[in-house]
Amino acid sequence: MHKNVISYEDIPIIPDISASIQKIKDISSESSDLLINETEICGIRCCIFCCEGLVSSFTMTDMMIEPLMALSLENITAPELFEHINKKMLLSTDRCSVSDYGRFFALLNSGFVLLAADGMNSMLAFGVQGYEKRSVSDTFGENNLTGSHDGFVETVRVNMSLIRRRLKSPVLVQKLLVKGETGKTDICISYLSDRVPKELISRIEHSINSIKLESILSTGYIQPFLEPENKRIFSSAGTTERPDVLCSKLIEGRVAVFVDGSPYALYIPKLFTDNFQTVDDYNFKPFYGTFIRWVKYIAFIIALLLPALYTAVALHHQELLNSTLLLILSDAEKNVPFPITAETVGVLLMYEVIKEAGLRLPRSVGGAVSIVAGIIIGDCAVQSGLISTPMLTVAALSAVSGFVIPELSQTIPILRIILVICGGIWGLFGISLCLSVILFNMCSTEDYGFPYTAPFSPFFKRALGDTAVRSGFRKMQENDFTVEELNG
Repeated sequence: MHKNVISYEDIPIIPDISASIQKIKDISSESSDLLINETEICGIRCCIFCCEGLVSSFTMTDMMIEPLMALSLENITAPELFEHINKKMLLSTDRCSVSDYGRFFALLNSGFVLLAADGMNSMLAFGVQGYEKRSVSDTFGENNLTGSHDGFVETVRVNMSLIRRRLKSPVLVQKLLVKGETGKTDICISYLSDRVPKELISRIEHSINSIKLESILSTGYIQPFLEPENKRIFSSAGTTERPDVLCSKLIEGRVAVFVDGSPYALYIPKLFTDNFQTVDDYNFKPFYGTFIRWVKYIAFIIALLLPALYTAVALHHQELLNSTLLLILSDAEKNVPFPITAETVGVLLMYEVIKEAGLRLPRSVGGAVSIVAGIIIGDCAVQSGLISTPMLTVAALSAVSGFVIPELSQTIPILRIILVICGGIWGLFGISLCLSVILFNMCSTEDYGFPYTAPFSPFFKRALGDTAVRSGFRKMQENDFTVEELNG
């Protein structure tokens, strides 16, 4: 149940420092990690606020406390003290002024140190962050052979720097927004202003501003708001954990969205062909990159259709098989106690159960799943006659083919089972009918006016050099293509 969240953004800072300290204690319920240090600077009663674990004690002492304690100004008022600190002392490169308690707590919980003075209805905030964070390391889900080995981390400002380090362009824009009524999560929108229309940025910002969630903990919280509300099978917002991949998307005129606390970035729009592109494609020779890309297209077809075709042919279209293959399948299936459709669906569901168990178990015992599933369950099921050998082979080929395109790992299992059911009931006609529905759904999918199936539908010849094939860089450098050209 959604609860009304108390907002402190409309409560101004109380000039009386004792009352202001008490107000902060009441709002925070005297939280143990809120550090309140009262002191005097040039004879004026002041207070320094910070949150334990979010600031660097060494930096704060060296850059703030020591200069402030050494400050010696006679007959000075609180406004004059703040003006002197602002104009003549560079205590931090990231600093601002705070006039309400909502902004006070937002900065406090972001690693800022805040300085209050008796008689002032505002505070000074200084960025001296020093919280623990994971170092930049190799990615977990997007492995490569010849590309870079650094990936995004959970800290949004580190991720922004990884992009800035690769794209040293003055037109690279990175906007920070704060969303979440309770969590106050930092969200960054990144794009190249010379190739992304302002209207698209405004629409994306409007979509993000429409989020009324209490907290945003990962990219999955905001992805539904960046996609059309219509029921779509495929996602029109892509995700990546690689800075080099995201930079290539930005160069193509796309928009990236980071969420603080998530090592993944969203990019908009996403095209169907993006699922079959990897960093290694551009580090190999063009002919081999094209070969690998077509291997992925074929693997997608096998992962999606092989179990359904096996079921349809075995039940309704035996005439398509030669006599030898028909006898082999007939001999293998005659002792299985279940109908072929139920057998196929059961094997596919069992595979999903095994895969989920391997993902969720601790790494120390995760290997046991492979032993139990492969040796015990698989071998015993075949030996006992519960599952036929051809059926297990088909399921294994389909599963392995799906590993080639991990970006579609959420879509393929569902469509595979639906196609098996359609093939089991209506044969090849049912599969064709189901594929037509999937194709119609893909062609109708678009995000902010960008067709998901472009550049094949609608057809755009200039973009085929990096979709159907992988052209060499000599040709690609002459083609200043951006996805904005696909927006009809």
